[in-house]
Amino acid sequence: MGDRETRNHSDVTDFILVGFRVHPELHILLFLLFLLVYAMILLGNIGMMVIIMFDPRLNTPMYFFLGNLAFVDLFYSSVIAPKAMINFWSESKSISFAGCVTQLFLFALFIVTEGFLLAVMAYDRFIAICNPLLYTVQMSTRVCVQLVAGSYFCGCISSVLQTSMTFTLSFCASRTIDHFYCDTRPLQRLSCSDLFILRMVSFTLSGLIILPTIIVIVISYLYIVSTVLKIPSTEGRQKAFSTCSSHLGVVSVLYGAVFFMYLTPDTFPELSKVASLCYTLLTPMLNPLIYSLRNKDVKEALNKLLEKKSTIL
Repeated sequence: MGDRETRNHSDVTDFILVGFRVHPELHILLFLLFLLVYAMILLGNIGMMVIIMFDPRLNTPMYFFLGNLAFVDLFYSSVIAPKAMINFWSESKSISFAGCVTQLFLFALFIVTEGFLLAVMAYDRFIAICNPLLYTVQMSTRVCVQLVAGSYFCGCISSVLQTSMTFTLSFCASRTIDHFYCDTRPLQRLSCSDLFILRMVSFTLSGLIILPTIIVIVISYLYIVSTVLKIPSTEGRQKAFSTCSSHLGVVSVLYGAVFFMYLTPDTFPELSKVASLCYTLLTPMLNPLIYSLRNKDVKEALNKLLEKKSTIL
């Protein structure tokens, strides 16, 4: 390494989050944009959870999964957005070593959990449309809880492996992370260690997470489309496609952003930051909007809740 100082992870007490390389005058604009998006995330996802909890008509497996999706969206965006907004006003832009570990762990936990939840939701729609007579048996409360718990478990295992391997690296003298949150790839750029094993583990984990979830989603929707096209009534086909199109929209936004992020070469960090915005803030903001605007039951439940509130006032 020449005369370059090498530090073990135990010697590093904090990191510097560079954020977006823009003129300081634009920081206020970015702060307001982040604040607006985060406020919409809070309002949309908390609202979705409240509607699902308090409307008995939404006491079904599909909305149980949707409520968990809203919970995951709310928390993984909350891991990123507040710190990013603080750094727009901070001169040091520092994050403690423990804070960086926590941020990476929680973000990895929730983003992987979301991928598995989306696969579970596709499977749920497959059973509901292709095997409606067996739906209550195959998607019982016990099965639904097991599927959600399994999603969180997979997210936790993946996060523990990714985080522990990342922070056992030796970091070079620079503690400057060229990103707006602690992520694996920017942290790897600071490392003086051999990254071969970490990259192989990351590649394997990505394959074990992305391939099965995409396969479940694709196969489920191939069967769904085949079944829906056989429905004689136009109204029946529209209703079936309406419930599925929301889910497909969410899947497209999330996986599109993730693929763009990890296929972008390290030589274009600013592009990676833009792609990261899509799944750290844009997806959590759009999910409740997509499901509420495209879902008749959610809209009716929201109207009922608002009417009840206006009556009380």
